Amino acid sequence: MIIPEIPLAQSVLQLFKAKHIQHIVISPGSRNAPLTIGFSSDAYFRCYSIADERCAGFFALGIARELKQPVALLCTSGSAVLNYYPAVAEAFYSQIPLIVCSADRPLAKIDIGDGQTIRQQNVLTNHTVFNANLTENAFPENDRLIQKAIHESQIQKGPVHINIPFEEPLYNTVETPDYTPELIDFSNPDMENINWKKYQEKWVEAKKILVLIGSQEPGSLSENTIRKLAQLPNVVVMTEINSNVRDEHFVNHIDILITPFDEQEFKALQPDILVTIGGMVVSKRIKSFLRNYPPKEHWHVDLLRAYDTFGVLSDEIQSSAETFFSQMSEVVTSSDYQQNVLQVVEQRKIQHQHFLANAPYSDWLVYAKIWKNLPTNIRLEISNSAAIRYAQLFETPKNTEVFCNRGTSGIDGSTSTAIGAAVHSPKLTLLVTGDISFFYDSNALWNAYIPQNFKIILINNGGGGIFRILPGHQEKPNFNQYFETQHQLSAEYLAKMFNFDYYLAENESSLNEGLEKLWNAEKPAILEVFTPTKMNNQILKQYFESLK
Repeated sequence: MIIPEIPLAQSVLQLFKAKHIQHIVISPGSRNAPLTIGFSSDAYFRCYSIADERCAGFFALGIARELKQPVALLCTSGSAVLNYYPAVAEAFYSQIPLIVCSADRPLAKIDIGDGQTIRQQNVLTNHTVFNANLTENAFPENDRLIQKAIHESQIQKGPVHINIPFEEPLYNTVETPDYTPELIDFSNPDMENINWKKYQEKWVEAKKILVLIGSQEPGSLSENTIRKLAQLPNVVVMTEINSNVRDEHFVNHIDILITPFDEQEFKALQPDILVTIGGMVVSKRIKSFLRNYPPKEHWHVDLLRAYDTFGVLSDEIQSSAETFFSQMSEVVTSSDYQQNVLQVVEQRKIQHQHFLANAPYSDWLVYAKIWKNLPTNIRLEISNSAAIRYAQLFETPKNTEVFCNRGTSGIDGSTSTAIGAAVHSPKLTLLVTGDISFFYDSNALWNAYIPQNFKIILINNGGGGIFRILPGHQEKPNFNQYFETQHQLSAEYLAKMFNFDYYLAENESSLNEGLEKLWNAEKPAILEVFTPTKMNNQILKQYFESLK
């Protein structure tokens, strides 16, 4: 076996193997050579070479989210580690374990004018759950820090940063290690004792309980729990597309329900108790509603963190959602809360179909057609901005797994994340993305690991159409250039360069044909759907007005 000569590198390699960190995403460089040589020479590790560190960060995030285990990133010294930051921030807020390993020069060479050096220690500290600043030589304290970083990434489900200084020579190897680190087992923090009786009593007494489910993994709630919640007349459950929970007795399209509400209807919906589970919530309208019509109590249920999103957080309940709901009583409380809401939901469905029957070709209709034609049992990745908002408006097949980078809600790594997840998913992975997000992350396609069942639907309306939807839009000279960033780009030549099949749609007929070709493609493929630039916001506005 080829082993780096530097003892500190030997320590890292042995500890990663002992702690079962198997997936290593490497960006090329010289300062990280000892670890690159070690990882890539050991058959235990599965290594990936991604040149662009920003893409590498999101690629690793996609793998970690799919496998539900830490994935390591490895880069050279200097500015390379800074390019991981967008993915690190997303991992921090989405509770995804990443281990960032940045090679560095020895501390004595920082800030003296030496090449390719910056202040790397703690450079990611605002969005990591642990930072390990190693010293140049292998010794027990370095071993402890490495293992502590791995442990914290696993237990806190977040990113950690290990900064690793190496002195030249960097490429020398040996056949056997001359340093063996001592293994340490860290204990897990104690769980809080929960006074379940207090919550059980309030659960039964409350006439109006609103359960709001944010972003969460598929399977987070059992079918038994879903049925239980659906049968309680005093409970209304609201989900989003990436909640990965769907039921006919739930409100699965929040904005469709509440956008037309007047003050009287908002007051009728105002809950006594708000229970939130999962991560970030997409809908701005539900956040505005709960801030303007706050519940008497807000309970957030999560094993790790609680955010006071609505300014009224009263209880942080350290529990899994499944355990929490299993503790709540199945006693039926007399209430018409759920019944009244679901009656409105049924009315909205009829109004939705009426609008669909006459909708002109636009972003809205394109999303409607895509969702109607989604294959079953796929992995659906959705980019941020307009894409995730349109996706909320249409019925998603129940067995579809849906993901979106909602930790920071950025457009910057959607394609890279989707590819990382697709590498380890046996299912067809479909990315639905807008044009700005796609072109921003176009280096994501510079990737040797893209599986044959990876597909992209690119909705290209010639700019950042979300800015036409947001309040404050005015058709002024600076709008097109500095907000919407209008362009005339196409993905056709990117597809050719990276060996993707390419299909184009410009109207409803060619969209139907393009979808059929996309599903049947035997290699990675892009369907680029061109839509009008200036009418989409008006059609979306007409849609919501039609629901009144």
